[in-house]
Amino acid sequence: MSLFFSFNAEDGYYAMTKAGYVGLVAVVVIAVLLTAIVADKKQKEAGRSRISAKQLAFCGVSLALAFVLSSVPFLKFHMPWGGSVTLFTMFMICFVGYLYGVRVGLLTAFAYSLLQFWDGATYVLSPFQACCDYILAFTVLGIAGLWMGKKYGMVIGYIVACLLRGLFHTIGGYLYWMDYMPEEFPQALAKIYPIAYNYSYILVEMVLTLIVINLPPVKSMLIRIKKIAVGE
Repeated sequence: MSLFFSFNAEDGYYAMTKAGYVGLVAVVVIAVLLTAIVADKKQKEAGRSRISAKQLAFCGVSLALAFVLSSVPFLKFHMPWGGSVTLFTMFMICFVGYLYGVRVGLLTAFAYSLLQFWDGATYVLSPFQACCDYILAFTVLGIAGLWMGKKYGMVIGYIVACLLRGLFHTIGGYLYWMDYMPEEFPQALAKIYPIAYNYSYILVEMVLTLIVINLPPVKSMLIRIKKIAVGE
């Protein structure tokens, strides 16, 4: 941990070292390159090169629904340490990737990240903080497209995307938001506050959504939507 992060005991926050920035940039670059290679291969195998009008329509509807749902807390339910639980917001973006693949999924997720940044960034501490909390955290939802066409791909892709979103929020939490830890948070667990805060509401939303999408009527509806969206 000390190689990539340094802890300021006086101020109580973590700062990324030079090695940490270099390592993170390297990981992001490698991930983008690998994703691009996989996406290009999948597109060639499927004989697709352009985003069709139907795909744009479905992406636009999913994007709009995700953005609207993100502002509606599920049953006014808030986690005790902060963060509201919504329903289907992440799934609406991940579902695009499952329908059309990782390329279209990432493009849609990137557009969604810009909407979230525009709507939620009241102030920005640094460009990297904005990336962790908005751009990278929401764009990574498109990674669900890597499981397009796979058995249980919709569920697996959704779970992986949710966990990765939480990872970027957690990195931002350690670097920028440790000072905002509430007093009622157990001090013995202070070192895992960003993990507890971010994954508490993300995992609750993920589990609730998984339960709903696996209900027989909802599952049948999603199958019909897929047939319409991809022309099966």
